Amino acid sequence: MVAADDEATGIHCRLDELLIERGMTLIGLSELVGISVVNLSVLKNDRARAIRYSTLAAVCVALDCEVGDLLVRAD
Repeated sequence: MVAADDEATGIHCRLDELLIERGMTLIGLSELVGISVVNLSVLKNDRARAIRYSTLAAVCVALDCEVGDLLVRAD
């Protein structure tokens, strides 16, 4: 049996796709938003359990996208 914390959230982060579309690297995004590459990598690989609004806003501004472009339902 899988613990509740390990279950899929049903939310997919499209960070990798948006970076590719914009020709940007995770390192470049990290420098723009002031968030570590490690933390962005957790988000990019759908391993994040939570995200701060300030992080979400900073990423969306840097990628010139809406929250709905970054986070989508994965069911």
